[in-house]
Formats: sequence, structure tokens, C-alpha cells
Amino acid sequence: MATTHLPAAPAPDHPAPSARTVITALIGGTLLLKAAGFCWDFLGFYISDGAGHGSTAAGAGLTLFGVGWCIGQASSGALTDRLGQRTALTILMTVSALTCFTLAFTRSLPALMAVSLLLGFTMEIQRPAVSAQINDTITSEAGRTRAQGWVYWSMNVGIAICGGVGGFLAHHYGYQALFIANGVACLAFALIARRVLAPRQPTATRSDTVTYRQVLTDVSLRWITVAAVGAMICAYGLVSVLPLVMTDDGLPPTSYGAAMIANTAAVLVLSPPLMRFLVGRNEQIRFPLVPMLAAGSLILGAGMAFAALQHTTIGYSIAAVLIVPGEICYSVAIGAYVSKAAPPGATGRYQAVLSGASAMASLPPLGIAAALDLGGRPLVAALLSASALTAAAACLPLARALRDSKAATSATTA
Repeated sequence: MATTHLPAAPAPDHPAPSARTVITALIGGTLLLKAAGFCWDFLGFYISDGAGHGSTAAGAGLTLFGVGWCIGQASSGALTDRLGQRTALTILMTVSALTCFTLAFTRSLPALMAVSLLLGFTMEIQRPAVSAQINDTITSEAGRTRAQGWVYWSMNVGIAICGGVGGFLAHHYGYQALFIANGVACLAFALIARRVLAPRQPTATRSDTVTYRQVLTDVSLRWITVAAVGAMICAYGLVSVLPLVMTDDGLPPTSYGAAMIANTAAVLVLSPPLMRFLVGRNEQIRFPLVPMLAAGSLILGAGMAFAALQHTTIGYSIAAVLIVPGEICYSVAIGAYVSKAAPPGATGRYQAVLSGASAMASLPPLGIAAALDLGGRPLVAALLSASALTAAAACLPLARALRDSKAATSATTA
């Protein structure tokens, strides 16, 4: 009897990368993206000084940037959960690159307002995909929290490097080359995603039945979003409020770069010991996430209120250092929440909601510019302090919602 030989399944072109390789590539890609994020960090300076439209136009552009950021986070979260991390990152990073290239050749005020909106749309659109990939790759909750914390660390280091290097390059070579380099970095991250991440398997469970309406029924997510908005208004002040008040002092981009370099140095020095303190070597989170979030919010508020009252490069640099412990506490707390609370198939949307909080926190620059004109530095400091206090206050109902959720889960499994 004849025997039919079925063809062997084709061998993969190369073995699948290890979990360590995937996480390292994501952290490194995020660092690259943020370190070359010149379009986002220098948008206000470019509109005000580079294109010569003034600080009010810069505030309007940054506010439109924030509107686009909110829209982009919702879109990227849904796209990640629907198409998978690899495809989502490839598409989103390509769109981001094209937007950066467009900014390099834009000078008129109406066009700059439109590009500001598009830049906001592409800001941090990689975060939901990166977060979802971490949750898919790492099984332990503490391991996920640690990885999420290092992603935030890479973002903070990258942002600070961007400010320092970008301030020098902008002063000596102008803005156009910076924006083109930003676009190239986005394309590089897209290539990293295509190379390192595995495509979504056809048999994988589809998550497009999970909607934002369902996700937002989680009371704890709603309260942590309120807290995140308040905290991130202060954290985002490093790249929104600082350029406005430094421009008001007549300081050049190199002074902004010096403050960002100080922030980078503090992040590099303080992150390892603080991460070990907050997440122990035995992969156990040492403190509840709610007190960490409240403490981080208050530190961020105090640091940025101090920054609003400064007038020298040294003063701004000290303020940039003071907020670093708050950034680290915030990042660990948010990472712990995502790894703990997001159900399977909805990580992208959970991260998108929290990244959207950062987007909403980018909306106040126009109001900060108005406050600077109306009440001066004390009013700006008071507004930043109030934002931090609001974040800390939101932690009280957040803690109650997390307790209720835990009790409901225990009752269901009992």
C-alpha cells in the first residue's frame, strides 16, 4: 500500500527571541524613542522662537497637542487589543515618523496648529502595545511591575537626554535636523517591533469584544485615572510648564537642556536603589500601590511648584532633580495597577486609559500661560500644588474601590 507523506511544517527563519530579549528590546526601543523625541519636547520652543509666533501660540499648540494625545491613546489601545502588539507598533510608529518629517518643513501658524494636533496623536502611541506585550511575556505580577517600572525609567531617562542633547543641537544646528532625527527613530522602533515581536496567532482569542465602555465600568480604573491626571499635570510640567516659564525669563534652549540633563542624572542615580526599595529582589512589591501613588503625586507637586518660582538655570535644574523620586513612585504604582487589575485581552485598553490621563495632563499649558500673565509665578505654583493634592485625594476612593474589587473576587472564588 502506498504511503502518503505529508510535507513537514516549514521551519521558522530564526528562533523566537527569549522573554528577556523581548523585554530588553522594548525598554531599549522606548529609550531610543524618548531620547530622540525632539518634536514633542521642542514643539513649544519651535512655535514660540523657531517659527517666531510667540508664547501664546506655543501654549495653544501644546494644548492642541494634548487633545491629539487623548485621541491617539484611545485609538492605539483599541488597535493593540484588536491587531496585536507587533502589527500595532509597526503601523503606529510609521505614522509617527511621517508626522515628525512633516513638522520639519512646517512654519505657518495654521499648519503648525494642525501638525501639533497630529503630533499629539502620535505621542506615546507605543505605550499600550508595550504594556500589553509585557503582560503577555511575563507571568508574575511583581515581574510585570518591575518591567513596567523600567519602561517608565527608560522614558524618563530618554526625555531628559532629549532635552539635554536637543537643547545643544537646536542652538547650534536648528530644529529641522532634530525633527528629521525624531522621525528616523520612530522608523527604527517600528523595525525593532517587526524583528523581535511575534505576530498574533490566528487561533488566539480575539479581544475586540472588550470595549472601552466595559473597561470603564471598573471603578478603580476611573479613580486611578483621576489620580493619574493630577499627578501627570505636575510630571508633564517638566516639558510643558518649564519651557514657558524659562522663556518668560529669557533663558535659551541650552538652559532647558541643562535642567533636563540634571533630571537625567538624578534618574540614573536614584532609579536602581529606589526600584530595589519598592520592588524587592524576591519579586515582591513591598508597599501597597495606593500609598506609593499618593506619595509620588505629592512629591511631583512640590517639585514643580518649586520650579514655578525659579528664575535661574540652577534653580530649574534643582527642581528637575526634586521631582525624580515622585516620578519613580508614580511609575511603579501605575505598573503594579496595570499588571494586577487589567483582565486578559484588555491590557492595551487599560494602559491606553492611563496613558490618556497623561494626555489630559498635557492640556493645561494654555491655561498655565494665561495664569503666568494674570497672576505670575505664585498662581502657577498654586495651580500645580492643587493638582497634586487632587491626585492624592483621589487615592482614598481608589483604595476603597480596590478593596471592594478584592472582596468581590474572593466571594466569587469561594
